[in-house]
Amino acid sequence: MKKFIFGIFTSVFLLSGCISESENQQVIFDRDLQAIEDYIQRNPIASVKEFVDPGLGIRIYWQEVSESGKSPESPDMVKVDYVGKLLNGSVFDTSFEQVARDNNIFDPQRPYGPIEYIFGVGEVIPGFDFAISLMEEGDKVTAFIPSIFGYGAVSQPGIPRNSVLIFELDLVQVGTVTEDELPDE
Repeated sequence: MKKFIFGIFTSVFLLSGCISESENQQVIFDRDLQAIEDYIQRNPIASVKEFVDPGLGIRIYWQEVSESGKSPESPDMVKVDYVGKLLNGSVFDTSFEQVARDNNIFDPQRPYGPIEYIFGVGEVIPGFDFAISLMEEGDKVTAFIPSIFGYGAVSQPGIPRNSVLIFELDLVQVGTVTEDELPDE
């Protein structure tokens, strides 16, 4: 019997090694898409404009459209207020002090307020930057980001590995970057 169990364990282990990394990524991506779809079915989002890209799996729902005409271009400096959540509703990060306090993630060592970063140069996760790329100054959106465009298989404080992320974003300001603010190559 022990040989039989060992044989089954060995077979399963060897077969699992036959699954390529890209197949694993596809399984995770498909799971993320289904989880986003399930969430939206259970929690409809009121919006005035929508963006859905089945190939990327990213969904963006505008709560406010400013029509300011000021869209970010790399390397613009942007200021963004945000709330980052998981599909279970837990908040993992925010630029709002009161939201941090209400969700027991307040850190007295950090400043609260809009984050300021250079757009399009990799300072934030790809899904966050992608959502900002579709916004204009003054727009407010809710963006659903599959794990591959978030933190992927790497866990972060408050974020398990392979987590779909939800960001409530408010693009507060789009401005130019000075030469000394550009990142070193």
